[in-house]
Amino acid sequence: MKQILIIGSGISGLTCAIETARRGNHAILVSPFSSERSQSVMAAGGINAVLPGCDSQDSVELHIRETLKSGLMIAGEKTVTALCEDAPHIISWLESIGVVFTRGEDGKPARRAFGGQSRKRTVYAGASTGKQIVTALVQEARKWECSGRILRRYGLMFHFALISDGVCCGALFYDEIHRSLIPLYADDVVIATGGQNRLFGKTTGSTLCDGYAAGMLFLQGAKLKNLEFIQYHPTTIETPQKRMLITEGARGDGGRLYYLDGDRRVYFMEDKYGEKGNLMPRDIVSKCIYDAPSQVYLDITFLGEEKIRKNLREVYDLCLEYLGLDVTRQSIPVAPSVHFFMGGLAVDIRHRTNIRKLYAIGECASIYHGANRLGGNSLLAAIHGGRAAAASIAEEDASGSAPDFSSYIREQEALLLHRLESRSPFSAVYMQNSLAQIMNEDLGILRTGTKLKAGMESLDYYLSVCDRILYDSDVSPYQGYSLHAMLTLGRAILTCAQARRETRGAHIRDDFPQRSDAFEACSLISYDNGNYRVTYEREDKD
Repeated sequence: MKQILIIGSGISGLTCAIETARRGNHAILVSPFSSERSQSVMAAGGINAVLPGCDSQDSVELHIRETLKSGLMIAGEKTVTALCEDAPHIISWLESIGVVFTRGEDGKPARRAFGGQSRKRTVYAGASTGKQIVTALVQEARKWECSGRILRRYGLMFHFALISDGVCCGALFYDEIHRSLIPLYADDVVIATGGQNRLFGKTTGSTLCDGYAAGMLFLQGAKLKNLEFIQYHPTTIETPQKRMLITEGARGDGGRLYYLDGDRRVYFMEDKYGEKGNLMPRDIVSKCIYDAPSQVYLDITFLGEEKIRKNLREVYDLCLEYLGLDVTRQSIPVAPSVHFFMGGLAVDIRHRTNIRKLYAIGECASIYHGANRLGGNSLLAAIHGGRAAAASIAEEDASGSAPDFSSYIREQEALLLHRLESRSPFSAVYMQNSLAQIMNEDLGILRTGTKLKAGMESLDYYLSVCDRILYDSDVSPYQGYSLHAMLTLGRAILTCAQARRETRGAHIRDDFPQRSDAFEACSLISYDNGNYRVTYEREDKD
C-alpha cells in the first residue's frame, strides 16, 4: 500500500483522497482548515456534462469543441477530450454519493447555459452547487477515514516540498498553533491548494488561496504554465471584504446586462452580439463591461420572484445583505473581478509535474482551460483531475525509502525561530497590499508593455528587500515568510504577460491587439537563481 500526501482539502483534494483510498492506497489529507472552509463551497453556478436524453442537439463532441474554442485553441485536445468524456460518469458518481441536483419538470437534471456554450449543459444544485458537492464528498471521505484509508490532518500550512535528486518525497508544514515545523513523508505528493487570489487582494475567491505553494514550488524547480491567463468574472458586487460573485446562472436563466444612456437602457451585449450576447465568453463580456461608458447593471427582475428564489436564492440573499437591494424589483450594479486562474503548476494529462512523484490538481494546476475557461468547467476539472491523479499514482511503482532531510529541517527550524523571536514593528500586510496594488494596476484587464515593465521593476525592488526585513510575528509568522514566494509568483505572472505579445482569451494587450499564430501554444516559465525563462509548447506533447 502506497502512502499519498494530498495538500489541500477542497473538491479536487477530497476527490483525489477518496479515489486513492478506493484504489487500495492510503491518503493523508492535509489542510489549514476543514473542507467546509475551502473555496470550493463558493462555487455557485454548476458543473458541465452532456447527459443521455437531455438535449438531442448537444453532444460530448460539441462540449469538447466549445471547451477548445473558449480556450483559444491552446488547450490540448487529448486532455480536453478526457475531461469531457468523463463528465457524464462524474455526474452519476456525484448523485450516487448524495449530491441532489435541481430537477426539471421531466424529472431529469435541470440545465442552464454558461458563457461560451451554445447548448444548456450545466447541471446545478440551486445556487449552491459547490456546497452540495463538498458536503457529499466530506461524507464519502469519512467512510474511508473510518476504515483507516484516509487520515485528516488539520492546522498545517504547506512550507516546503522535500525534494531530493528531482524526486518529491514529502513536504514540510508549519503548525501555527504550536509554531513548529512538521515533516510528512510519502510515496507521492499531490498539490491541491487552489488559485492565487491573495496576490490580487479583493477577488471573488478565498484569500486562503494565496499562491504560496505554487510560488515556493516554482523556486524549488517546478515549471509553471499559462500564468498570463487570468479570468475576470463579468458580474460581481463590491463588499468591504471581497468581491462577491453574481453567478453566471443569473444570465444563463435570462438575465440581461445594460447601462443607462440618460433614461434609456442600452443592452450593449445584445446590440453587439445578438440574442445570446449576455452569454458570450467571460473575457469578452468583461472587456465590454470595462469599456462601457457608465455603470453596468444586471436585470433579472422579469424572471419573477418565484424563479429567482428557487434558482438564484444566493443572488437574492447576497444583494439583500450587502447592497440592501431586492433583485426581484431592482437591477444589480456589477463590475468584473479576478475570478479564476487558468495558469498554475504545469502538468501533463496524468497530472504529473516536471518533478517526479509531484502532482497537481484543481485550480493550482494548469490544464484543460487554455487561454480562457469555459463557464461550468471548473468543478468538472477539479473532480476529473483528482480522479486522474489518483489513477496515475496507483499505476506507478512505489518509491524507495526517503533520504535523510534532518539537517535541512533543522536549518528551516532555525530560520523560523529567528522570525518568532523578532519584534519588528514592520507589518507584512503592508507588503501584501503593495503586491495586490501592483498586480491590479500594472496587470489588470487591459495590459500594456509599459505598465507590465513598471510592475516587474516594482516587484524586483520588493524582492530585493523582503528577506532582509523582520516582520511583526505577533499576528502570524506565515505572513512574513510567505512573502518571497508570493512576490516571485507575481513577478512570474508579469513576465509571462510581457512575453506574450498578442491578445488571446483572458490576456488582452492594448499594444498587441491581434491574435498571433506565433503564440498559439502554452507558455512555460522556469526559475533559476533569479532568472525567469519563458518558452512555448503544445499541451499534448508526450
